[in-house]
Amino acid sequence: MAIERTFSILKPDVTRRNLTGAVNALIEKAGLRIVAQKRVLMTKAQAETFYDVHKARPFFGELVDSMIAGPVVVQVLEGDDAIKKYREVLGATDPAKADAGTIRKEFALSVGENSAHGSDAVETAAIEIAQWFSGNEIVG
Repeated sequence: MAIERTFSILKPDVTRRNLTGAVNALIEKAGLRIVAQKRVLMTKAQAETFYDVHKARPFFGELVDSMIAGPVVVQVLEGDDAIKKYREVLGATDPAKADAGTIRKEFALSVGENSAHGSDAVETAAIEIAQWFSGNEIVG
């Protein structure tokens, strides 16, 4: 397997409840390294750009509003098959359907407040990482 990078956001429902460390522990337990991380208050423009692929969907406005409701933690994760591995540790979008021990099963409040985002492909990860980090901020 090749070492790859993926992008993660710990959403406002996590930061509001002071669960960043607990979520990071699950990420690291899954064998992923956090090679970049910062806490930011996402602007409406940043959220709209980030979620542009969902612009035509009825939940777009609600999604943007939820992401600017409080601080988020943006991260770059690294490891063998990192995208797949992180998607597995995230769990299903609906926490009721997520497997035990996953981030969403353990911490999500609802489908809307599902605690974290993870890239779904190598190309998406590259775009998402570039939106939030410059090269010298990623230390592997």
